[in-house]
Amino acid sequence: MILRRTMMGMAGAAVAALMATSAMAQDVTLRMHQFLPPQANVPKLVLDVWADKIEADSEGRIKIERYPSMQLGGKPPELMDQAIDGVADIIWTVVGYTPGRYPSTEVFELPFMMTNARAMSSAYWQMFEKHMKDTEFKDVHILGTWVHGPGLIHANKEVRTPDDMAGLKLRGGSRLASDLIKELGGTPVGMPVPAVPEGLSKGVIDGTTIPWEVTKALKVPELVKNHTEFTGNALYTLTFVLAMNKDRYEGLPDDLKKIVDDNSGLEFSIFAGGTMEDSDGPSRQLAVDAGNNIVTLTAEETEVWKAAAQPVIDTWLADMDSKGIDGQALIDEARALIAAYKE
Repeated sequence: MILRRTMMGMAGAAVAALMATSAMAQDVTLRMHQFLPPQANVPKLVLDVWADKIEADSEGRIKIERYPSMQLGGKPPELMDQAIDGVADIIWTVVGYTPGRYPSTEVFELPFMMTNARAMSSAYWQMFEKHMKDTEFKDVHILGTWVHGPGLIHANKEVRTPDDMAGLKLRGGSRLASDLIKELGGTPVGMPVPAVPEGLSKGVIDGTTIPWEVTKALKVPELVKNHTEFTGNALYTLTFVLAMNKDRYEGLPDDLKKIVDDNSGLEFSIFAGGTMEDSDGPSRQLAVDAGNNIVTLTAEETEVWKAAAQPVIDTWLADMDSKGIDGQALIDEARALIAAYKE
């Protein structure tokens, strides 16, 4: 009897130890939702790389299921709310898909603010931590903040001066991009980037404002034959976030939370923005190979566009002031951080 009780006690202890170990080594499955097809550059070169690293660093304890092309339902402008509400655990989205909701991010989307994606993404993360983390983004856990490379115009006719914008129906990817198109004489048409190919092929739009990077996935060089680039600072850029449901993040065991933290933040943001910009060249080459008309404006020609775009900045400053935000201080801080960036 004594032996039997001893054996039963040992067995019970073993089961308890096994259960404790199992609890410590619990597996976590996270659903990542975004709007582009899986073969596009951001899913392939940024999001999958990030997710694979999380899985590897956690030795398989974290599994990230990837849902491209809005496979979990809804439309791209709903992604942020999906992260907040827990429809998805992680989302990647264009901040401007919810116009005016995150106003401080728009400082990076102002006309001709854009220098290069690494410097911009670095400044964006630093200003997010200082100004936005506990205010505009308090309902979600942000994993990364970045911008794409230089934004430009792709159209069904040559665009060289602001006057050439008259009558053009152009897709704008954000509130400020649409305001800029309107100020320059065009007609802005709001639509998520996956809708661009159909919009171009059906004549709903005459062109679009996007960086070179995504033109390959959207087959833009096949649909329009004119592209306008700017010398110096770019016409515009868009802001992105990789965001996680706050409760889902807080509910992770500390060791898994640390793995997520170690793969998020400033360095990841710089990597993501830089990777997008690095993808501009190969996509641009497709337009070159197709014999398309690529107009690269001189510094003097670009200055004409800057002057024409200034009212957009003035209006934004007034709008920020009405919200109790010092827009000029944000511009000054962003420019200083961008200039201070060293690779």
